[in-house]
Amino acid sequence: MDIKKYINELGKQAYAASRKMAAASSDTKNAALHAIAKEIIKNKDHLIKINGRDLQTAKKSGLEPALLDRLELTTARIDAMADGLKQVAGLEDLIGKTTEYVEQTSGIKIGRMRVPLGVIGIIYESRPNVTADAAGLCLKSGNATILRGGSEAIHSNQAIASCIRTSLKSTGLPENAVQLIETTEREAVGELLRMPNYVDVIVPRGGKGLIERVSAEARMPVIKHLDGICHVYIDDDADIEKAISIAYNAKTQRYGTCNTMECLLIARSLAKTVLEKLGPMYQETKVEIRGCEESKKLLGDIRIATDEDYATEYLAPILSLKIVTDIDEAMQHIDKFGSKHTDTIVTENKTNADRFLREVDSSSVMLNASTRFADGYEYGLGAEIGISTDKFHARGPVGLEGLTSQKYIVLGDGHIRS
Repeated sequence: MDIKKYINELGKQAYAASRKMAAASSDTKNAALHAIAKEIIKNKDHLIKINGRDLQTAKKSGLEPALLDRLELTTARIDAMADGLKQVAGLEDLIGKTTEYVEQTSGIKIGRMRVPLGVIGIIYESRPNVTADAAGLCLKSGNATILRGGSEAIHSNQAIASCIRTSLKSTGLPENAVQLIETTEREAVGELLRMPNYVDVIVPRGGKGLIERVSAEARMPVIKHLDGICHVYIDDDADIEKAISIAYNAKTQRYGTCNTMECLLIARSLAKTVLEKLGPMYQETKVEIRGCEESKKLLGDIRIATDEDYATEYLAPILSLKIVTDIDEAMQHIDKFGSKHTDTIVTENKTNADRFLREVDSSSVMLNASTRFADGYEYGLGAEIGISTDKFHARGPVGLEGLTSQKYIVLGDGHIRS
């Protein structure tokens, strides 16, 4: 296969499809989303069977447990894919919406219109559900997309993409509005990143190595986050039961996700009380704790945490722990070691809550809630294209609005500038 020619052809087709998608009606886009959801449920058994092939190959190749978890398609995850598509269909269509027009002294009227970005390239690892999530959000926001999943999920991604293309055809939208790169050659990624004439934005979803490569090589804007080093801080005025429940859920509900807590900070005044209950819970679920000297005295045989530990996204049953003096030390720690992804304070103290929410510089900052809620579906976005820790255009879980831009609309009646 001539990789350059192949990717270039995908780009041309995506660009042509994007022009049609920008003009598609809300009813047509919603019909397509419902059709895809129906097709995915209809092919549930087939998807699980095909996914089993990918899982078997991945296990033989020694894929890490966290990535195996991301790769697996269960009945519940397939149902969630379909539900996400339906939720996206139910969201307001932003395309074509205009702000109120403001008349200037010259007499012209100025407004802004919400428009699609165009063609979005999405590069992702392991999670085949991204194929459906990304396609759904791109379609609803009037964009075309080129998807490049990981080689470990190639058969699962192809099966889901087939459901999507069948549904697009049946509802009158261009089949090339969603295209999956069929080759697993690494060269294909490089070619995709070198097509700013066809691809408007790149979204990498995967490990730090992938995202660093995309950020370095892409010739178009990138929506990204590098690490998910998420913190839970249990404040002096925390409700103990809430704190234990949140800290346990944030770490153990699922290990291999970017919104999983990687570091627990506890105010010194509550440390003994909290760890007496929480320590055995982590031990029972085989979570390895790497803590400070003070926490080692309370918990006994744990490994002493280094700065490298505090700066690591484990994506595994490993937890960094530090006992801090107060909220100021907690926020200093987050500022030094955090990745600006998601951080939570557990407290009943309004002053401390307000300070934490205002001063912690992350894309999602929470009060009395598990970091695991930092997710497009949980935020009511239907799904997410990814999470951005950048500060321009889109930040946090990126849903429909993050996949659009605005252009100025100027209304005149023969006006000329004097």
